[in-house]
Amino acid sequence: MPHFLMNLRNVPDDEADDVRALLDDNNVDYYETPPSRWGISMGGFWARDADEAERAKALLKAYQQQRFTTQKALYEQQKQEGSVLSFGQRLWRRPVTVLAVLVAVVFILALSIGPFIGW
Repeated sequence: MPHFLMNLRNVPDDEADDVRALLDDNNVDYYETPPSRWGISMGGFWARDADEAERAKALLKAYQQQRFTTQKALYEQQKQEGSVLSFGQRLWRRPVTVLAVLVAVVFILALSIGPFIGW
C-alpha cells in the first residue's frame, strides 16, 4: 500500500527538484503524482512500502530543517538589503493595485459575513 510523503500544493519548483534529487540520491523507491490543473488534487510524493516511507520521512525532515534555515537566512539578508517590500513601499509603488486588492478583500468579506450580521 502506498504511503504519502509530501504534498506538492504550493511547493516551489526548486524545492520539488531538491526533494526529487534527495530521494534519488538515497535510492528511495518513490513515485510522484502531479497536482491537478485546477488545484482539486494536491499531488505529491509517495513511497511504495512502509520501510521506504519511514526512511524517506527521516530524510525529508532533515531536508526541511535545513531548507528552513537557509530560506530564513536568505529572507533576512534580502530584508537588510531592502529588497523585501513592506506594505507601505508596495502602496507607494503601486497604489492603484494595492487599493484594488484591499477593496476586493473588503467586498468579499462583506459578502461572506453580511448575511450573519443582518445586511
